Amino acid sequence: MQYGHIIYIIATFILVSGLYMMLTCNNYVKKIIGLAIFQNSILIFYIAFGKVAGSIVPVKISDSNIIYTSPIPHVLMLTAIVVGFATLAVALALIAMIKKEFGSTNITQIDPHS
Repeated sequence: MQYGHIIYIIATFILVSGLYMMLTCNNYVKKIIGLAIFQNSILIFYIAFGKVAGSIVPVKISDSNIIYTSPIPHVLMLTAIVVGFATLAVALALIAMIKKEFGSTNITQIDPHS
């Protein structure tokens, strides 16, 4: 295994831990933290995927033998960061309303049938 591929294994481990947290926790705040971890692992994966070994930033240089790194994955991930932050903010606002209405953020205390 090459050392360059270790970032993909780390991103997968972070993704699985965030997914596990979302599926097993009974507290809404912990579920949202798991969602944030899940989203960030996808960002790490795509940013690592966008980097080409031995390449440089796309600045015009006269030499035609240079390999350039595409800025598209990085730009898309900047957009995903903003959308993820907005999702997190809305979810936390909804959790604050749930806490105010029911007095708890625990799923089993709000709905005893779940």
